[in-house]
Amino acid sequence: MPQPRNRSNELAHLLRKYESRNVTHVDGESPIFWESANDTTVIDADGNEYLDLTAAFGVANCGHGNPNVTAALQRQAARLPHAMGDVHPAAVKAQLLEKLAAIAPGDLTKSFLGSSGSDAIEAAMKTAMLATGKPAFAAFRGSYHGLSIGALEVAGIKKFREPFLAWLPERTLLLDYPGANADQALEYARRAFSRRYDLAAAIVEPIQGRGGCIVPPAGYLAELREICRERGMLLIVDEIYTGFGRTGSMFACEQENVVPDILCLGKALGNGFPISAAIASPVVMDAWPPSEGEALHTSTHLGNPMGCAAAIASIAELEGRELPKRAAMLGALLESKLRPLQSSGKAAGVRGRGLMWGIELHDATQARAAVEKARTKGVIILQSGAEGKVLSLSPPLTISQADLERGVDLVESCIA
Repeated sequence: MPQPRNRSNELAHLLRKYESRNVTHVDGESPIFWESANDTTVIDADGNEYLDLTAAFGVANCGHGNPNVTAALQRQAARLPHAMGDVHPAAVKAQLLEKLAAIAPGDLTKSFLGSSGSDAIEAAMKTAMLATGKPAFAAFRGSYHGLSIGALEVAGIKKFREPFLAWLPERTLLLDYPGANADQALEYARRAFSRRYDLAAAIVEPIQGRGGCIVPPAGYLAELREICRERGMLLIVDEIYTGFGRTGSMFACEQENVVPDILCLGKALGNGFPISAAIASPVVMDAWPPSEGEALHTSTHLGNPMGCAAAIASIAELEGRELPKRAAMLGALLESKLRPLQSSGKAAGVRGRGLMWGIELHDATQARAAVEKARTKGVIILQSGAEGKVLSLSPPLTISQADLERGVDLVESCIA
């Protein structure tokens, strides 16, 4: 049972004093100030131990402090922590690009590297505009693609958009994310696309993450792929959350044999070190003109050597330990433990795939109370969904079966 949080309270005071508001929630008993983490265990600043059922926003797929990823970072830091990514890059950048081309589906072999999920989305949007000559996008309500100003234009969660509507062009066609009736949703998309001639691409999460772990009906993503092809639009699949084994395959789109035009990756790519990528086919990516010494889209830390080293090591862990397959196996166990919550009426709904699940409760107050109570029992979970009434479970793919069962039992005991 977690002990008094004297040091954490001191740190919370510092945050309130020095950090911009609307970044870290420091009311009441949160946040937990992490001091260290190992695999699925987190130790806070007061020495309390927690079971992490979030993988820190779906980042630590290979486990916190993974020894092989850590060793790769240490070696790279000692050799070369930074290079001139778009002028005189590090050798490890080329090696990562080759590896991404090898694991990406279909003919996706050319990448833009970035530091965050928003970077990947921005690169994908610019690429789509250059490839099609069109300025607008279709996206989905409830979607989350990052909070940079370009990504906000395709954001589907109102609270993030509304403070900045005066700037946003609002060209985006927002569709409802599909429910049980895939045919109806697809027909609506087809009609809506036919009335717009300025759409460069549709951007979609194969499973909505921050939107509340919403899983579309089987076949929806594949049919959306075909509709985009018919309309001369590109399909951008945002796998920043679902990628790298989270849903039981390396990428969620592979479960429907969908090869998007652009695939966006982040989070687990560096297993804790910030790095992201947008990957496309040569036909699409070569819409960018050749660099003549001044890149049209770049950043100081593009292809950072430490990020590249971490990514290569993370991919090796995922492949060598068959973590996507393990996520599928543990996901079946997780589903069997969560489904009774819905049938008993304790939860309004349960949905997910692999090690990405959402427990929809009856209101946000109930969800908030469950998150706080879980903290007092030594378990970290997240509140998600457009209305904040979903408990999000996305543990590291390395979690033991015993810890997973123990964690879910504790979460269930926290649902009033």
